[in-house]
Amino acid sequence: MPQITRSASSPASPAAPAVRPGIDATVATLPGEGTSSAPATPTGRWRLVDALRGFALCGILFANAPFLLGIGEGLSANDFADQLASSTGSGLLDVLVEQRFVPIFCFLFGLSFQLIVLSARRRGTSPWLPLALRLTALLGIGLLHALVFPGDVLREYAIAGLVLLPVVLLAPRWLTAALGAVLTIVAFAVLGGGVVTVPGLLLLGSAAASYGLPTVLERPGRSVVAVFVTALLASIAGTVAQVVGGPEAAFGAVGASTGLVVAVTYATGLALLWRTRARALLAAALEPLGRMALTNYLAASVALTLVALASPGLDWSTMTSYLPMVVTSAALLVVQSLLSRLWLRHVSYGPVEWAWRSVTWRRLAPMRGGVL
Repeated sequence: MPQITRSASSPASPAAPAVRPGIDATVATLPGEGTSSAPATPTGRWRLVDALRGFALCGILFANAPFLLGIGEGLSANDFADQLASSTGSGLLDVLVEQRFVPIFCFLFGLSFQLIVLSARRRGTSPWLPLALRLTALLGIGLLHALVFPGDVLREYAIAGLVLLPVVLLAPRWLTAALGAVLTIVAFAVLGGGVVTVPGLLLLGSAAASYGLPTVLERPGRSVVAVFVTALLASIAGTVAQVVGGPEAAFGAVGASTGLVVAVTYATGLALLWRTRARALLAAALEPLGRMALTNYLAASVALTLVALASPGLDWSTMTSYLPMVVTSAALLVVQSLLSRLWLRHVSYGPVEWAWRSVTWRRLAPMRGGVL
C-alpha cells in the first residue's frame, strides 16, 4: 500500500554518507546503481513490487469490505454467527482472503524503508529525517482514515516504523533479518496474528530489500520455485487444519500461520507468473493499483462507505449473502485500476502519494517526469 518512491536526481549537496557497517554493497547498489540489481525499467520502478502491492490491495479490500459496508451490524451476535455459517461465499473468503494479504502489504511497506534509505544517500542526506517525516505523515493519514474506517492499519505501520527506525538504520542486516524472523514466528505461531505481526514483518521486509529480494523475484529461479512449492504444500495442510478446526482455529495461531504461508504462496506464485505470457495482463491490472496503492486504499474506504449509505433496496446490515459485497468490491477494483492507469499516463504519482512524497523530502515533488 505505501508507495515505494525514488528520485531521478539529487540536489547539490555534500557527498553521500558512507555505507554503514552491516549494509554491504548489495544494499548500497540496490536498486539502480549500475549493477545487476538495477530495476528492469528506465523509470527506476520495481514493476513486480508494484504488482504485488496492487495484488495485496485487492485482497485487503475484500477483507475490509464487510466492515465498510456494515454487513451484520443489524443482527444480534447469535444471528450473525448463524449468518456467517450459512452465507454464500464466507467460507471462501476465510480460506482465500482473511489474513492472507495483510502480510504481503506489511512486508512491502518494510521493504520500502531501504529504498528510502538509498534515495536519501543519493541525495547526500541522512535517511533519519525523511523516514521520520514519512512515517509521521502516514500516522496523520491513518488517523484521518480511521474516521471513515476504524480498522485502519496505517496507524500501526507508522507507529511500529517509528519505534523500529534505530534497528532499520543502525543494525546490521543479518540482525534485522534475525529479529524480524523471531518476532514474526512468535506473532503468528504463538500469539495468533493481529497487530503484533507488524514489527516482525516490517523488519523482514527491510532486511529482504538489503539482501536483494526484489531482484530475485523479478527474475525467479529455482529458489523461488522451491519456496513456492514448499509454501503451497504448507498452505494446503494449514487450510485443511483451519477448516477442520472451525472458528477457533481460523482466528487463532492455526489461521494466522496458515495466512502467512498462503501469503508466501501468493507472492512467489505471482513472481513465477510474472515470467510467463500472463505478465502483460497482470501488469495491466495490478501495476496501476500498486503505484497508487495509498490513494486507492483510502478512496475505497470512502467509496464503500458511501455505497452502504446510498444503496436503494439493499440492507447491508441484515444481508445473508456475501455475493453482493464481492461483486461490488470487484467492480470497484476494476474502476480503480482503469482510473489509475489513465491518471498515471499524465502524472507520475497518485495524489496522496504526491503529497506523501513531498512531505518526505520537504519539497514539492514534480507531478510529471520524476522517477518513482
